[in-house]
Parts: sequence; C-alpha cells; structure tokens
Amino acid sequence: MNAIIAVALGGAFGAVCRHGVNIGAVKLLGHGFPYGTLAVNIIGSFLIGLVIACMAQSWQASETLKFFIVTGFLGAFTTFSTFSLDAVTLWERKEYIQTALYMGGSVMVSIAALMLAMIIVRTLAA
Repeated sequence: MNAIIAVALGGAFGAVCRHGVNIGAVKLLGHGFPYGTLAVNIIGSFLIGLVIACMAQSWQASETLKFFIVTGFLGAFTTFSTFSLDAVTLWERKEYIQTALYMGGSVMVSIAALMLAMIIVRTLAA
C-alpha cells in the first residue's frame, strides 16, 4: 500500500511540475515549438540518470522513496526518462540490436499508434 501511495503522490507532483514547465515555456517562448515537452524530456532523463546512479553508488533510498521519485514523480513528469533509462540499460548490457529495436520501435510505433488512433476517430466522426 505504501508503494501505491508513494507513486500516486509522486505522480501528482510530477504532473503539476510538467504542467508548470509547459506553461512557463509558452509564456517565455511562444506556441511555435513544443519547448516545454522538450525541456521535461531532457530534464527528466537527466534526473533519472542522476537518481539511478546515486542509488547504485551510495544512496540507500527506501523502496517507498524510489517509487515516489522514479515511478511517481519522474513517470508523470516525463515517461521519456524511463524510456531513456531502459535504452541505456540495454546498451550497457551490450544488447545493441535490442537497443536499436527498442528505441526505433518505441518512437516510431508509438507515433504510428497515435496517428492510427487519430485516423480512426476522424473517420468515425466524419
């Protein structure tokens, strides 16, 4: 139960932070490019690398705190951070073909799935 509460609280905080970054990016830079999304993807990837490396080296965080930070906060702030971690994990295992398939498949198939869903809805609505 503690894990679920930790994920929920971290997720709420991460989502609010993501929303804040998006609002700030639009106010500062305008609507012409998804600067907010780009920022949270880069920041989230950096933060998950920092947290995972610290936990692996010396920081003995509790399971509940790990769930709060990694799954909850960073998962809601940006799912790209988890994607980045998974890709690096495969790479460090020297699973280069799987890394390429995972990266290409995740990006291309996810975009294709989004486009397919939009086409279905637009077709049904027409």
